[in-house]
Amino acid sequence: MGQIVQTGPARTGAVVAAASAAPAQYLTFTLGGEMFGVGILNVKEIIEFGNLTEIPMMPAFIRGVINLRGAVVPVIDLTARFGGKSTEVGRRTCIVIIEVPDEEARHDIGIIVDAVSEVLEIAGSEIEPPPSFGARIRADFIQGMGKVAGKFVILLEINKVLSVEEIALLTGSEMTAEATAQASGG
Repeated sequence: MGQIVQTGPARTGAVVAAASAAPAQYLTFTLGGEMFGVGILNVKEIIEFGNLTEIPMMPAFIRGVINLRGAVVPVIDLTARFGGKSTEVGRRTCIVIIEVPDEEARHDIGIIVDAVSEVLEIAGSEIEPPPSFGARIRADFIQGMGKVAGKFVILLEINKVLSVEEIALLTGSEMTAEATAQASGG
């Protein structure tokens, strides 16, 4: 009739180990010649680059907003977010709409990428921890380094890269500094 299932630490540990080794799907894209990936479950859609409305007094990595079926969606330039120059828009440049959860709600944020590559399935056993040094981006932005066909794909920790709280802090502090400079005649 009923089946008895063992629970407790031994069973839970086995489930966690199996889940972390299970393959996960990642949308891969290029930024400045590097290959990056984000978990496919965070991706809502991919749209053509265009119709971007710039917002004055924003940090350089916030390129503006787009109207996505009546919703205002901020667009982040990932290259600038990682401390590089602004992305130069090319023929294959597009915006990936990412759903980012925070404590109260889920937010849609667009990220500018040079080109979308493909959806890859990467097994947990093929993902190395983030490097402790040498990466051109903050280590907390990296979930891991996926090994695919002898090359690395930098898997992004999208909740850190697109942290709504951190972006709000950066935006607020930069706006305050700008307003203070203007008020003091600087």
